Amino acid sequence: MWYAQNPARRTHQLAGDAGVLLWTALWATAAVVTYRLACLLALPRALQQHSAPLPLVGGRVDNALRRIAAVVDAMDPVTVRTAVAVGAVALFVVPVGLVLNAWLPRRLRWIRQAGAARDLAASDDGRELLALRTLLRPLHEVALTASEIPDATPGSLAWGWRHGDPETLDALAEAELERLGLDFTPLGPPVQPGPVPASVPVPGPGVPPEAVSDGLVRPVPAQATEADEASGGVGVSGGVTGPVG
Repeated sequence: MWYAQNPARRTHQLAGDAGVLLWTALWATAAVVTYRLACLLALPRALQQHSAPLPLVGGRVDNALRRIAAVVDAMDPVTVRTAVAVGAVALFVVPVGLVLNAWLPRRLRWIRQAGAARDLAASDDGRELLALRTLLRPLHEVALTASEIPDATPGSLAWGWRHGDPETLDALAEAELERLGLDFTPLGPPVQPGPVPASVPVPGPGVPPEAVSDGLVRPVPAQATEADEASGGVGVSGGVTGPVG
């Protein structure tokens, strides 16, 4: 997120960015013009052939420029061009660097905070953290926030946050988002969990699958073992499997 959702805050940010770009372009143009003018002064022959006074400058300035050109003529051309290039770069870097040093950290800090706040506002836990952020601000800011909420005081806001009051949490989270220039979107009602389906019993060992019907296990008569049949005794099911006595 690069710009705020609030129109006034977004206009302020756009104006600031445009001002920085214009400032950078202005000093870039000044550096280029200075470099070319210095290179012209480093070529005294051009000034000697142009005997008429330079336009847009007075006689004193014209004489001073010609003296500088004469001094530069005695220097090494490579050294002169290097010094001119360094001076032009310094003319661009110093003023632009001062502005960027004051503007860029604040701009990047807002981008990080706005992105984090937008992500936190999408969940109940995140909104609780945004509400806490509002309460941790200086006391006069907390009092100002309470004055903008109907029937609220700084103490009632702290009480509502401590007890998890939904209206208080939304009001505090909205105040934090408004400070960053972001819109507040209320969350929908919590989704109620549906009924949990009853678990179907799984037949144990020795119970055939067909014994399970409608979630109930029907008892299955036990079969007589071969040992019971051989002894003529009573089977597991309690029935008489052979002659008795």
